[in-house]
Amino acid sequence: MTGPESEGSQVRRAVCPGSFDPITNGHLDIIARASRLYDEVYVAVMINQSKKGLFTIEERIDLIRQATAEYGNVRVESFHGLLVDFCKQRDIPAIVKGLRAVSDFDYELQMAQMNNGLSGVETLFIPTNPTYSFLSSSLVKEVATWGGDVSHLVPRMVLEALSERLRQD
Repeated sequence: MTGPESEGSQVRRAVCPGSFDPITNGHLDIIARASRLYDEVYVAVMINQSKKGLFTIEERIDLIRQATAEYGNVRVESFHGLLVDFCKQRDIPAIVKGLRAVSDFDYELQMAQMNNGLSGVETLFIPTNPTYSFLSSSLVKEVATWGGDVSHLVPRMVLEALSERLRQD
């Protein structure tokens, strides 16, 4: 056998964590780039009981699976608690995070140092494609709520789910 599964070779795994409420083209850009760098990429959807999302965890997972279906090495799971525990349980040594601006770096650096101190998990920062440097799930939801066009910011299936959900509210 050859390739990443062969004897003496270890499968390279990474995780892309987030709430993904909803997933945006900016998230997908980071996931796609991580999928080219690693053998397996886990998209870890954070469960935050204190925060009511627009989409349920199950809906988010479904949308992410649809949006990442073209990548054969991406797995989507939810997690509750510490990300380093998620990593430990799956033998994931690296967290991949996108940075939109310098303002993201302060917070993300503290998280990276904490995660490394807790478990030795490394964090790799990927600069966001400039096209998406302003993009966040919160902004997408806000613009869509007021009837703005977000079709260029999210995958088609997310746009449809977002439109449907906002009609219901």
